[in-house]
Amino acid sequence: MCGQPLTSLRNWHSRKTIQTLNGPLFVAGRSKECQNPGCAKWGRRYYASRVWLYSLPQSSYGLDVLAFIGWQHEHEQRQLVEIQRELNQRGIEVNERNVGKLYRQFLALLSASAEQFKAKLTPTIQEYGGVIWAVDALQPEGNGLLYVLYEVLSNQPVAALQGEQIKEQELVAWLKPYQSLELPVLATLSDGENTLIAALKTCWPQAPHQRCQVHFLNNLVADIQEWDDELRTNMRQDLGGVPKAPQHSPKGPAFSP
Repeated sequence: MCGQPLTSLRNWHSRKTIQTLNGPLFVAGRSKECQNPGCAKWGRRYYASRVWLYSLPQSSYGLDVLAFIGWQHEHEQRQLVEIQRELNQRGIEVNERNVGKLYRQFLALLSASAEQFKAKLTPTIQEYGGVIWAVDALQPEGNGLLYVLYEVLSNQPVAALQGEQIKEQELVAWLKPYQSLELPVLATLSDGENTLIAALKTCWPQAPHQRCQVHFLNNLVADIQEWDDELRTNMRQDLGGVPKAPQHSPKGPAFSP
């Protein structure tokens, strides 16, 4: 890389609205490219990868919905039609057939083949010289966690692990098959959970670890959210009596001098 900032392209490479347990979420990703003719990477596009953290490619349902379906079917022994009714009551539009499809996607995440993904990651290794492993933790029902392992540079989800009070040793055992692939690992990425950081460092001790900036910024915002809400409420009350600015017709002023 030449060190010059990448230039954002005008068009979005991905735009979609996702149904999540917390309501609809619109996500969009815009690619960037190097426009320095003297750079070896000139003209190469780099795509926003975090848009794929919320749902699988070509899917309009959030990963938390998949986790909810899997948890309800596997641990609560509920039928797909019951899960569909529950999701409908939560405001998520889905029929029984799609619930079954999403459940199969959930199973595919849990039983992903390491060797298959090794082949899929070969182009990424050739381009970047290695991979970046990241793990994100979801808590769809408040009583269980879904850990999702994905490769950052290729936007490739790899595997998932679900359970209650998962310990460091269990996370290490889950990650071991991907450690045994002996891929060149450039870095690891996660939130600030200590057990997760320890597991990543155990499996890839030579790779630098970074805390996810989105989680970090969300944690910063959480400390001031209450004060910000109070400030906005007071501003609305203080400014509520201010008269609105006069609106004029597009054809000219509403009155003559």
